[in-house]
Amino acid sequence: MLHIAFIAHDRKKEEMVNFVTAYEHVFTPHELYSTGTTGLRIMENTSLQIHRFMSGPLGGDQQIGALVAENIMDFIIFLRDPLMAQPHEPDIIALLRLCDVQGIPVATNIATAELLVKAVERGDFAWRELVHKYKPGTQND
Repeated sequence: MLHIAFIAHDRKKEEMVNFVTAYEHVFTPHELYSTGTTGLRIMENTSLQIHRFMSGPLGGDQQIGALVAENIMDFIIFLRDPLMAQPHEPDIIALLRLCDVQGIPVATNIATAELLVKAVERGDFAWRELVHKYKPGTQND
């Protein structure tokens, strides 16, 4: 079972709902997390159960970041809107930085999300074994 998070900026929420709906069968057996409104929209359109955190601007990105920092999260689908300034941009950058430090894959567009989900569908979880074996900050650096 993987721990997967969904985050989508306002103008990307519909795209996220459509994506998760299309791959509901892949996500069903996994532990799912999301920021507030994104998770609500997904649950309204699927039968998936999602642990919802606060809205991104209210700290939801940081709550997901805490799971990344603890090396609990396996990957994140974060559909960002690159054409709209976000008032909580520092939180977004902090989350992406944590993912880089911990070696957690982040899909920031639908094409990359598709690649990650196809890997999950194949049962290809090798990246998690590598992350645990060569965790940053250890003698394996």
